[in-house]
Amino acid sequence: MLAGAAYSARTCPKILKPMRLRLLHRLFLAFAALSIAALAAFVVLQQDGFRRGFLVYLDALSAELLEKGSTRLAERYALHGNWDFLRGRPRLMMDALGIMVDARSEAGLDADDVARRRPRGGPFAGPRDPGRPPPRPLEGRPRPPFGPPPQHSRSLADDPLDIGGRLTLVDQNGIAVVGNPEISANARAFDVVLDGQLVGRLHLAPLPQWRGRLDEAFARSQWRRGLIGAAAIMVCALLLAWLLARWMLGPIRALAAGAQALAAGDYRTRVGSAGKDELGELVQDFNRLAQALERNQSARRQWSADIAHELRTPLAILHGEIQALQDGVRSFGPATLESLQAETTRLTALVEDLYQLALSDIGGLEYRFVELDLADLVAEALRSQQGMLVDAGIVADLSRVPPMPAPISGDPRRLAQLFGNLLANTARYTDAPGTLQIELIRDGADWRLRLDDSPPGVTEAQLPLLFDRLYRTDGSRNRASGGAGLGLAIARNIVEAHRGTITAANSPLGGLRIEIRLPVSAGASR
Repeated sequence: MLAGAAYSARTCPKILKPMRLRLLHRLFLAFAALSIAALAAFVVLQQDGFRRGFLVYLDALSAELLEKGSTRLAERYALHGNWDFLRGRPRLMMDALGIMVDARSEAGLDADDVARRRPRGGPFAGPRDPGRPPPRPLEGRPRPPFGPPPQHSRSLADDPLDIGGRLTLVDQNGIAVVGNPEISANARAFDVVLDGQLVGRLHLAPLPQWRGRLDEAFARSQWRRGLIGAAAIMVCALLLAWLLARWMLGPIRALAAGAQALAAGDYRTRVGSAGKDELGELVQDFNRLAQALERNQSARRQWSADIAHELRTPLAILHGEIQALQDGVRSFGPATLESLQAETTRLTALVEDLYQLALSDIGGLEYRFVELDLADLVAEALRSQQGMLVDAGIVADLSRVPPMPAPISGDPRRLAQLFGNLLANTARYTDAPGTLQIELIRDGADWRLRLDDSPPGVTEAQLPLLFDRLYRTDGSRNRASGGAGLGLAIARNIVEAHRGTITAANSPLGGLRIEIRLPVSAGASR
């Protein structure tokens, strides 16, 4: 028993744990609940509208009967000359209106009048041939009543529209003659006119509710048909809700599978198109994300390979020089020291560039923004790099830099680094003798700085790649013909940190044009 109790204690929490509904079930239940609520409201409103509309229809039908019957009632009034023949005789009034037909009330007579005028001796009394025997009675059959057959005789209880209980007749003076005395004088009225003169008025009260077994049976049949139709529609709605939920969850399932594939490292996965709605846009965003991850993975692999190559070259040279010294192939002297120093300097510069680029990528570079003159910064950078440009055989032209101040908000140290990278790039890749033309103009809310150099240039296909890391236009990995390909990547990060843009294009001088846009300082006048 103890073991059974312990087992129950362990299993009950699992059994009592609420079942976790999946998104498919939630959507289906939501659609189903909405469909049921909408359908129930529709059925209730439809039935209520039907009842109200049917009562209005019955009232309209009653009014139509009274409009026609008022003419017949006027004819009865002309026959008697007053309303005395109707006082206390509601059956006779209904007969006069043509709503109920009773043979015993023909010619304005009620049942008592007909009985008084009935011939004595029964319906077969009258003169006959004395020599002819009297007719034999029909044996085994009941005697027929006076008047037409019974199926043509009605009572007030057979009034399907309940006109008798809702109707009253008043004379021309408004005095009640016959009918329901509780009918208000404000009820709908129908004039009884004889030769253009008003001789009476009929007042008809509206139907307060359905009456009679036929009405209730008709209402129940309509309600039953409505429920059957609602049940059929509900089955279709539930089926459509289930299909709609599955259809809506199709792209979501595909996205979930794609996300799992991305998490597993398969960046080549893509999700099929899901239309042009919000889910379709989400699928497109997912595919763009997967494409970006695949591109970043490829770039990271290329980046790792390029870094390894860039580091391997100076290290291989250093290793070779040191190995030659150890083996006695080369003698230790100033030339050997100069070669080792050069490779060490290149390796240090490469590591520093990588460090600066990593800091700029993660936003780790420090920026201290102050009010600066962009023209002075360009002139100062040119003065500091003048020796390098002269050694490269390049002449700098500052004639298009106006003497007026060009105020911006920036970090002078980082901007000096930016201009130093750009001037070093020109000195490294421009053929001697070459030209560097610098232009600074105001363009709306920006300062536009252009650096145009002479040949060689780059192709149109290479222009978008110049700011990629470790990209060099010569296609070789020889550092003697160029840098590591990090200068322009660092320059782009510095410009973007100053809320500006940097682009590359072909220069009118035949070389490369670098254009930088930096926002004008907020305190500068227009």
